[in-house]
Amino acid sequence: MHIVEHLIAGRWSAGGDLSNVIDPFIGKPVASFPAATPHEVAAAVAGARAVQPDWAATAPAARAEALRAAANAVEQATDVLARTMSAEMGKPEAEAAGSIAAGVGTLRQYAELGQLHSGRTLGGDPGALDLMVREPRGVVAAITPWNDPVAVSCGLLGAALATGNAVVYKPSERTPATGWLLTKLLAPHVPPGVLSMLAGGGSTGAALAESAVDVVAHVGSTATGRAIAAAAARTGAKALLENGGCDPLIVDAGVDPAWAAAQAAVGAFANAGQICVSVERIYVHADIAEEFLTALVKEAAATEIGPLVDVRHRGGVHGQVVDAVDRGARLLAGGVIPDGPGAWYPPTVLAGCTDEMRVVETETFGPVAPVVTVASFDEALRCAARSPYGLAATVLTASMSNAHWAWQQLEVGTVKINAVFGGAPGGAAHPRRGSGQGFGYGPELLDEMTATKVVHLESPPGGW
Repeated sequence: MHIVEHLIAGRWSAGGDLSNVIDPFIGKPVASFPAATPHEVAAAVAGARAVQPDWAATAPAARAEALRAAANAVEQATDVLARTMSAEMGKPEAEAAGSIAAGVGTLRQYAELGQLHSGRTLGGDPGALDLMVREPRGVVAAITPWNDPVAVSCGLLGAALATGNAVVYKPSERTPATGWLLTKLLAPHVPPGVLSMLAGGGSTGAALAESAVDVVAHVGSTATGRAIAAAAARTGAKALLENGGCDPLIVDAGVDPAWAAAQAAVGAFANAGQICVSVERIYVHADIAEEFLTALVKEAAATEIGPLVDVRHRGGVHGQVVDAVDRGARLLAGGVIPDGPGAWYPPTVLAGCTDEMRVVETETFGPVAPVVTVASFDEALRCAARSPYGLAATVLTASMSNAHWAWQQLEVGTVKINAVFGGAPGGAAHPRRGSGQGFGYGPELLDEMTATKVVHLESPPGGW
């Protein structure tokens, strides 16, 4: 049982009432955590503000060395982090270890890129010097999710610290012990106060978003992201948001139905469907729909997944499945809450879905594959585009012309052709509409964490 503490201005502290995190495998408490008060939020921000100028003045090479040492510490603690993450949110330990490795790689990436992140000179009057200089924004509030708590946190924290910002970090209330352990590994490698951590739920996050910070970086739900954007508009902070998605998968005629079903299963069921870019709705061409559905049901039966993060979340997922069946969808696999403890939910396949069903039009964030049959590729594109979200989309097609047409027409941040996951390291994209704003990954995240200052320098009459 982990007892989580706050790290405020270099000091660990705990107090107040504690809330429990319930292990989704067995339904028993695995961690308890306090909720930071507005006073504690203000103290963490003030502490970060006080030490940030010295951290900004630290040589980029020294900041990079600190991040390398932090990455090594996280790597060495992979086993305990993976066990804790698994116990808090249900990801099997082997998969958790893989996501921790991704976080370690991200810290090392930003250690190297941070040293190279600079401005540029401008061509102007030969007698003057014109510069565009990159400077840290100041204090970054990093509010992170539970579904991939180490990798996402390492990305935001690594980019912010590499560029000379101080950070106040709030991990999700569903994975507070994972965030606490991560902070204990990172904080010793930076000066006291440069990295603070606050535990708590929505009220703590709201207080942090309303505080005197310069950036609020949030990965999580669309509703929370919009509340943060509103708060940032009032305070003048920059809002950096990667929020919900309802990512479509288009299955064109002419592809192997069994291969397409395997892709769909990976996209819909990996991490029990609790990935920002999970496949949330499937548009399959009528010519192969029956074969595809038959194969997808087989994939669902053969897929082993961990539990959902908690029973409350499972209730929301199951509610969307029930609503779809009530509206005429056919339940082909799963869709039944199992007996026993924990938050288990089976891989689920729904056929005969329509765009008006909640399971299709909103984010489910569970192991559910709702299938809509369409008459043409163009119809699939039109349906895929009818969404308030704009995170990612996948297209499975043997037609090069359809592939090119699709990536041009889909108004999302990332388009994947013939693979539901994958891509070169460092690929960063802008989510659209309800899915957020700003770069959340890659070298471009360093740009988001800094501000540009233009300097025009001339010598006075008669010279210096």
